[in-house]
Parts: sequence; structure tokens; C-alpha cells
Amino acid sequence: MRAVQRVTLPGSRRIAMSGARAAGKVRSDERFEVTVRLRARAPLASAGAGYLDDGPLAKRHYLSRAAYAKKYGTSAADFLKLRAFAKKYALAVVEESPARHSVVLSGTAAAFSAAFAVTLRYYSHPQGSYRGRIGPIKLPKSLAGIVQGVFGLDNRPQAAPRFQVADTANPAAKKKHDAAPFTVPTLAQLYGFPTNLDGSGQCIGLIELGGGFRPADIDAYFKALGIAAPTVTAVSVDHGTNSPTTANGPDGEVMLDIEVAASIAPQAQIAVYFAPNTCQGFLDAVTIALHDTQNKPSVLSISWGSAEATWTAQAMQQFDAAFQTAAALGVTICVAAGDAGSSDGETDKLAHVDFPASSPHALGCGGTSLLASGTAIASEVVWNDGADSAGGGGISDVFALPDYQSATFVPPSVNPGARVGRGVPDVAGDADPDTGYEVRVDGENLVIGGTSAVAPLWAGLIALCNQKLPKPVGFLNPLLYGSLAGKGVCRDITSGNNGAYSAKTGWDPCTGWGSPNGTAILNALIAG
Repeated sequence: MRAVQRVTLPGSRRIAMSGARAAGKVRSDERFEVTVRLRARAPLASAGAGYLDDGPLAKRHYLSRAAYAKKYGTSAADFLKLRAFAKKYALAVVEESPARHSVVLSGTAAAFSAAFAVTLRYYSHPQGSYRGRIGPIKLPKSLAGIVQGVFGLDNRPQAAPRFQVADTANPAAKKKHDAAPFTVPTLAQLYGFPTNLDGSGQCIGLIELGGGFRPADIDAYFKALGIAAPTVTAVSVDHGTNSPTTANGPDGEVMLDIEVAASIAPQAQIAVYFAPNTCQGFLDAVTIALHDTQNKPSVLSISWGSAEATWTAQAMQQFDAAFQTAAALGVTICVAAGDAGSSDGETDKLAHVDFPASSPHALGCGGTSLLASGTAIASEVVWNDGADSAGGGGISDVFALPDYQSATFVPPSVNPGARVGRGVPDVAGDADPDTGYEVRVDGENLVIGGTSAVAPLWAGLIALCNQKLPKPVGFLNPLLYGSLAGKGVCRDITSGNNGAYSAKTGWDPCTGWGSPNGTAILNALIAG
């Protein structure tokens, strides 16, 4: 038989997880599913559409989900080639989605190994075990340029939730004078959120990679606040389900996201997309949420991530492509910037930023420590209680400086080479566990902080704005760095550091432009 000519899939090279060791080859008959991302029918361009530009919302032309699928969805010819490839290697086509540019294949480890020229092994590491690969994926030459990414061969845990539970039982843990937690409505008041809006007609999408919610907890939490309980819908992605476990596990993330977003926009529908904590599950959750024609979220909140160094280039490229699609659809992507300061939890003594917050098409959400005096903010500084409890931020090692940041002083990375790349975060909000959010998880009343709380805080505010505006906010970054700069839409944080970077007047790699001035943001968008 003639040998198949193969090419390397760009950006697909994998290495083992830190601390992992090989534990044997994967059983040849093990069955699983893989998501293959294909090219779009045409390059996505905003010329004349304005959704990537700094201009009035009224001049932005967003695509409907149906129009996007028709104009940019993967072509029938590309699907035909992928089907032929799958048949040749005894892989079954489970699902095709032109809008999501994806095909889900099912088969055995032996079949996938032959199809993508990889060796699959089991690996054990301090946190568990996973099925993985080392090296690149190689495709038949006939699929070069058509296949953009392959996800699911490796099922290592890809991301971690960005929340921290306050140690309220230990008085010594309260490190700040007069530090106290807040209810979400109190924080909304301190941040000047509009009081005459409730998110009616909007849907906030939440991406969750584990855990779940209990309706009884949601009812009890909102009853205590005197707010009608929201409508919460669980959406299964890649067989992920609403599976509550324990308060200190991922349930804390799920409940924090729901309770923060819905406390700000109580009449907005909340759609929770549950997926496995793998690169495949994470990406599929994002694309399914974006193209969800039933719930139609206008803003997504993502409170999961990991340092850029832990991702493959193909994964980061495909997430960023999905976020560009979000901009075309008028969907805002709010992402937590990390909870381990400028190292982002890595131990190589270099600075790192968290992905997907570092995507140029995401609104990266950093962390502050806030103290109040009555109904006013007394002080607000960069959240930093040490290397393992501080707001993430810095300079991307992957993404170039985006156009919208070109007029902003973004410093070079502190890493060797002095590269100037995408600066993170864009905005911030209270994230310090000592001044955190009162929430209810698995029957317990807890105080939780972390930038995990800041992403749904901003998502709730965006939902309020979308309720009032004639068009959704969509991609906020060009406006934030352009026509909204200097309009008082953010409270500038000028004190503190996150390790390698310090706060200053204006934008900085600790808190971005600062914490929200909600009504000012809405009024500026209306005036624009």
C-alpha cells in the first residue's frame, strides 16, 4: 500500500504535564470522541461592519447566528473530505456543525492513532492521570489547510477555576484593617451600576468545566437578598452535566458565577454550559454557547484558565478565532485574569499571563482589594496577598500588541527579550477574598473572592447595558481603549502591585483601566 503523505498540523505539538510520567500505552480498543476544527468558508473580516473598531455602537453591524453560518460556515466540500478521511480510518462522524467549524469523530485509540499519526499513552501526575500524547499531530496532505485543530486525543485537565474561599473562621486570616465581605447588590451600588435596569431580555452564558448547582441553594440565596430567583438552564457539552459535588470543589465556581451575574441582572436568563475540563470540552463549550440559537447569550463569562505556557498554539488560535466570531455576533467575552499574580502559578521564575484572558478578543478581568465607608468606596488597590493570592496580569508571550492598545503605554514584558505584547487585564473589580462576595454553595454560606467573581460582575453589567442600548455592546475593548478612555467609565487603581508589575495612573498590567463605574459606562455608550 502506498504510504500516505503527511504534513504537521501547525501548533499541535504537545509536551507532558509538569510532574507527569508515562504509565503505559493506551488500550487499542479504548473508545472516545475527538473534535476536529475546520477552516471557515471565508476569512472573517470587519471591513464596513465596525464590530472590531472604535466607533458608535449604532454603526456596528452584527451578524445573526444564521447569517454567520450561511456566510462563514465550513463548506460542504470540506466536510466531504473530512468524512472520506474518517471512513478510511474507521472513525464515525457523530456531529457536523458548519457554524462551529467542527466535526465530532468517534472511534478507538488505535484508529485515532493511525489517523493522526500519534502515540497515545497514559500519564500519571500528582493530581491524577490522563490520556495524552507528545509531539505534533500529522495529517494527510489532502487535509492541509482544511483542518485547523484536533482536540480530544489528549484529555489532561486544561484549566482551573479562578476563585478563592475566604478563611472566615480564622481571625488571623483577615489581613486588612476593617476588611469585610460584600453582598453583590452592595458591590453593584458601590460601583455605580444602573439601578433602573434588571437584564430583561438578555441571556448571560456561563462556561463551567465541572461541578454544578442545586436549585434549592439558588432559591435560598436570592430569597435572602429579596430578589426573585433567576431562570437557570443547564446545557450539556461533550457529555458534561450539572453535577454538584462539594463547596470547596468546582461547585464554588458554578454558584459564584450564577449568584454574581444574576444578582446584578436578576431578570436575565442564565445559561450554564457544562463541559469536561479538557481543552476539547472548554473550546466546544465556548463555540456551542456562541452558536446557541435557543438561549442566544449576548455575553459570556469565563472564570477558568491557565498560564499560556500550558496551552498548545492550535488551542489558543482556535479560542481566539471563536472570540473573533463572538465580536461579529455582538457577544462580549468576559474572562478572569488569574489569581496568582504575575507568575500565574508557574514556578519557572518568569512572568506569565492567564489564557483565555490574554486573547486579544477577550475582556480580561483583573482583581482589586476594596474597602467601603458606608455607601462609598474608601480605598481600592491591587489585590495582592502573596504569590498564590493576587490578581493576574502582565504581558502576553503569545499574542502581539493589538491595535487598540497601540496608543496605550503597554510596557515590555519583564521576561528576557523585553517583548511588548498584548497587555492583560483590561478592567478589574473586587477579587480579594478578605473583601469578597457573600455566596451560598451546597447549603453553606461562604465568602469567596478571586477574579472568578470579576468576570460575572462585568458580564452582569454588560447585560444591563445591552438591555438599554439599541445594539449589544459586543467587543468592548476598542471602545475602552479609544473613545471611552478619559470618560470616567472606570475607577483608576494607582496603588499596589501583582508581583512583577505595579499599578500607575491610567492603564497598567495589574488592573487594566480599573474597576467599573457602571452608570458612566452606560451613559458613555449611549452618548457614543
